[in-house]
Amino acid sequence: MTFESRLTRSPDPFDTDRGAEARAQFSDLSAPVQGLIDGAAGCSPYLSGLLSREGDWIRPAFDDPEGAMDALLAEVAATPYDSLAPDLRRAKRRVALLAGLADLGGVWPLEQVTQALTDFADAAVDVCLRRLTAAHIRRKKLPGFSEDDAETACGMVALAMGKMGAGELNYSSDIDLIMLFDQDRLTEDTYDEARMGFVKITRLMTGILADVTAEGYVFRTDLRLRPDASVTPVCLSMGAAESYYEGVGRTWERAAYIKARPCAGDIHAGAGFIETLRPFIWRKHLDFAAIQDAHDMRLRIRDHKGLHGPLSLDGHNMKLGRGGIREIEFFTQTRQLIAGGRDPKLRVRGTKAGLEKLAASGWVPEDHAAKLYDHYRFHREVEHRVQMVADQQTHHLPANEEGWARLAAFMGRDVSGLRRELTDRIEDVHALTEGFFAPGHARTPKEDFGAEITARWPNYPALRSARAVEIFNRLRPEIMGALSEAAKPEEALLNFDGFLAGLPAGVQLFSLFEANPQLTRLVVDVCATAPALAAYLSRNADVFDMVIGGGFFSDWPGADGLVASLTRAMSEAADYEDRLNMARRWMKEWHFRVGVHHLRGLIDATEAGRQYADIAEATIAGLWPVVVEDFSAKHGAPPGRGGVMLGMGSLGAARLNAGSDLDLIMIYDADGVEGSEGRRPLATRPYYARLTQALVTAVTAPMSDGRLYEVDMRLRPSGRQGPVATSFASFQDYQRTEAWTWEHLALTRARPIAGNMDLGAEVETFRQALLQDKAGGETVLADVADMRARIAAAKPPQGDWDAKIGPGRLQDVELAAQTVTLQSGSPAREIRAQLAAGVGSGRLSDADAEALSTAAGLFWQLQASARLLTGGELKPEELGEAGRRLILRETGYETTDRLLAAMGTVAETADAVISRLLSGVARETNDDKSQGSD
Repeated sequence: MTFESRLTRSPDPFDTDRGAEARAQFSDLSAPVQGLIDGAAGCSPYLSGLLSREGDWIRPAFDDPEGAMDALLAEVAATPYDSLAPDLRRAKRRVALLAGLADLGGVWPLEQVTQALTDFADAAVDVCLRRLTAAHIRRKKLPGFSEDDAETACGMVALAMGKMGAGELNYSSDIDLIMLFDQDRLTEDTYDEARMGFVKITRLMTGILADVTAEGYVFRTDLRLRPDASVTPVCLSMGAAESYYEGVGRTWERAAYIKARPCAGDIHAGAGFIETLRPFIWRKHLDFAAIQDAHDMRLRIRDHKGLHGPLSLDGHNMKLGRGGIREIEFFTQTRQLIAGGRDPKLRVRGTKAGLEKLAASGWVPEDHAAKLYDHYRFHREVEHRVQMVADQQTHHLPANEEGWARLAAFMGRDVSGLRRELTDRIEDVHALTEGFFAPGHARTPKEDFGAEITARWPNYPALRSARAVEIFNRLRPEIMGALSEAAKPEEALLNFDGFLAGLPAGVQLFSLFEANPQLTRLVVDVCATAPALAAYLSRNADVFDMVIGGGFFSDWPGADGLVASLTRAMSEAADYEDRLNMARRWMKEWHFRVGVHHLRGLIDATEAGRQYADIAEATIAGLWPVVVEDFSAKHGAPPGRGGVMLGMGSLGAARLNAGSDLDLIMIYDADGVEGSEGRRPLATRPYYARLTQALVTAVTAPMSDGRLYEVDMRLRPSGRQGPVATSFASFQDYQRTEAWTWEHLALTRARPIAGNMDLGAEVETFRQALLQDKAGGETVLADVADMRARIAAAKPPQGDWDAKIGPGRLQDVELAAQTVTLQSGSPAREIRAQLAAGVGSGRLSDADAEALSTAAGLFWQLQASARLLTGGELKPEELGEAGRRLILRETGYETTDRLLAAMGTVAETADAVISRLLSGVARETNDDKSQGSD
């Protein structure tokens, strides 16, 4: 499409004589294009000169501007060595003219204008590198290389940084480059001479691009973003650069690499180098400390440039000043740094793309992102026109009436309207970004309290660095104010003290609180209610990442969704150990979510139990293929059909609490295969035993991010004496001929959760058949009665508030439910379904089942809440007011006295049902013995 067909705007000529003179040179063109030329030349002496000098070239370009740009870039790529300087300067004039007129006429949007300028910069740098390395090869200045190596610049690469890296060069921009070379392409004998050659090539390239001659210049070139620029050569090895960033790289350098892009030379090597820096750029945890670094950087820039104080449009710096371009870029890049380590979708270079991705991921409100980019686009267009006047690298608005009149004409506006719009936009940018970098906290405590406790805070590890103290002091009024508003302020403060004391460091977490004040309220809620959860938080503060990262209050994804989430998380890890640590961080975050939801009443104990079980199932199912892959690399693929992991006990019944361990059984089917075929092959039986142990280790081993779960495998055939992995054939034979009643009871809650699920389906079919076969067992109830007595003798209840142990309490009811399930031959696993099976088979009456179900519900509510609040035993008098409220809310009672009384009544009723169930069988057994004696 032609220029004329796309013209949407045109500047007004400020210097009418100059504009008319330029217009007369193009009298053969259409009136709209002549009007554009008139306005452009009348506002910009620089564009007027380009029109005069490159008029013959621009005429046909008006017919197809994109085609003209493509042809120009092709010419640049073919530029011979001997004419690099003059040819590139001519090309620069043409690009500047074409992009300037396309910008002024609205033919190209801002993004296309800045991309065209960037494409030309890429082409100019690349052709310089290739031609200069070829020349050095011919002169024997790059030993070990042939002419073919010039196409990849002998391993040299130019990294485009800043606006060039993002495809956002402005009209009169310099270009920021980091020049590197791939040391792996050199030998020890050639290294020193080649390195000197690369430094020489860099200096020659900079001169070709930046020297001002009668033909103009190509690009001012800045190499100061390289590592330790004051002491390092202008081109250094990738290995040296990597060592620098890993050792002393700073936040501003991480931010710079968000936009980094290999633009010339050995693109492949450059991309590989940037990939090696991924852990440096993108931290695995949410990095809110980056906010303070960015804020400090902004303040240093303002101090250096003298840009503090209220807004004054005259001479205002559109890039670095209040509400300027840099504010929007810092806002975007800092948010990307915070979350990009966890969300790869945020790892984009451009400002527009960055804001869009942040909005899509919930990090920035969509309307804020849209406003900021609209302001960014306007600011950039104003910046371009300021620079177009005389091709000067300036970002300052005019300081006098003549300058304002020229700028307004350049934009086709009146001066007063332009000034009003600029003021509104600048102030809006400042309002949208300043609170993010320097959030304020208006809350103050109602009264001064806890001085004895707070006096010890300076001695805590989290408050030993000056920076942590600085941030915490800004937070302290908010924290103390929130604590003073808790139902029991002293209790909340004491628990917060425990939380603070347990933190190993403070900068990251305090920065997170400062940027997200709602987290302060969450921590106060936790500290006022659940000391165990507060202590957990102090050891695992990174779980706050999930709260801020979005989706914390979304619908529950279920076990399948969790497996997919864990798999995605582990796919980002570099090696096996990193995957295991990633799994630990992932589990803690989801565990924390369930705890907070339960704490705040968003879910009840029943739903919390199901969600904890989903997390555990997903953890085992997600880790299984990772463990198998690692084990197979050493010992070969699993022989035969593989194995399946059964969840037993509470995991099998899909109901865990906040502190549950996992009962597991491994069953495998070698399908006649005698062993593996790896580098270190193993016979089938030890293979699966060691593979199972590898999984258990992956789950239980304490690593840098803690452990996942405790694992109990005592429910396997023969208990502790049996192998940790059992063949399917042996499992079937054992269950049919050797297993005790308690082992059949355990099978009533067995469930395949990981591994070969086809094998799992066969195990499930066998389980159901076995339970039906054992349903008529004559000694089942007698065995259970004996087992119940043994449990009571070995482990008495821990007081009146023990929800688990004791007659008619949770463990007792679960034992009864499993018993009637076994008697009924039912496949049911969940306690209510098991009790219903007992009713259906005539083992229980409806009233009996209701009594047991009521007991199971009440004591599960208490058990689940106790594990959340205290991590162990339930003692209401030690819970604190908020903890007692949660218990009463969960159980539906008004006071703890009424709850305790109900516990006694419910347990007594359930105990009577269970005792009656078991004693009836005992009488039958005694009758049988009496008959036998006759």
